[in-house]
Amino acid sequence: MLWRAYELRPEPVPTLDPDGEYLHRVWGAAVYPLAERLGMTLRLPPVQPRSRLAHEAGYWAREHGRFDDWNAAVFRAFFERGEDIGQPAVLSALAMTLGLDGDTLIDVLAQQRHLAAVLDDERLAQRLGVSGVPAFIANRRVAASGVQSIDALEQLVARARAMP
Repeated sequence: MLWRAYELRPEPVPTLDPDGEYLHRVWGAAVYPLAERLGMTLRLPPVQPRSRLAHEAGYWAREHGRFDDWNAAVFRAFFERGEDIGQPAVLSALAMTLGLDGDTLIDVLAQQRHLAAVLDDERLAQRLGVSGVPAFIANRRVAASGVQSIDALEQLVARARAMP
C-alpha cells in the first residue's frame, strides 16, 4: 500500500467551520461511532487547516524512510490534539519528535520541493473521481471514496485486475 496526497478542500475551496453544524453532525453520526468500534481516540479538531504542506512534508519524510511514522504523527497531532497541521512550525516540531531535522523541513517546504508530486497525486485523484476520504485506488485505474468494507475493497482490486 502506498499513501498518496489528497487535499479534501484545496484553495480556493473554503474550509469548514469547526464549530459548524455539518462537522458536528457527521462526526456524531459516523466518525465517533467508527472510532469507538476501532478503539481509536479521535476528537473533532478545533481547526480546519489546509493540508497541502503536511502532504509535502510526507514526501520529505518518505525520502528519509519515515513516512509511516510521519503519517501516524500527523494524524495524532490533528485528530487527537487538534494541532494546525497547515503551519510549517507545527510540522517542523512533529519532524523533530521523529528525530528528523525540523529546520531542514521548513526549508524544503519554503522551496516547495515536493509540491509537484503532491499536485500529481491530486490530479490522479481527480481523474479517478475521488471525492472524499479515506479513498482507495487500485492499480492507478479505479477508486472508491469513503470507508469501505473488506468485500468492497476486494471488488475494487478485482475490477482493477480485470481491466485491459
